Amino acid sequence: MRKKFFVALILIGLSAALHYGCASSRSGSEVQFGLWASEKNLWDEAIFRWKKAIEADPKSVAAHNNLAVAYEQKGLPGEALKEYELALKIDPGNSFVKSNYKNCQENIQPPQKDAAAVKNEKK
Repeated sequence: MRKKFFVALILIGLSAALHYGCASSRSGSEVQFGLWASEKNLWDEAIFRWKKAIEADPKSVAAHNNLAVAYEQKGLPGEALKEYELALKIDPGNSFVKSNYKNCQENIQPPQKDAAAVKNEKK
């Protein structure tokens, strides 16, 4: 259930992030193509398109955010975190990127248990 919610949250972030950071028309069209590919679960194509968008416009927050999402979907959380960090350097206040970044971090590191819970498990 949590995973479905997480994916839905990411896709909302994908759509919203599309409106940020598309300085060139080439970059914007690559971001849109990547978004289409991601909706079809064509993650390799989406990655290819978002990398092209970044080549055209290295400051595209949408491309970096969406590439990070694709890396998560492909099981590459380390790469995803790097892309989220790049997006946040460009636009530190972007709430969609912040949310996706936080979710990615939480999925990599399971929530910490408090001392009482750990003590009870040892019994």
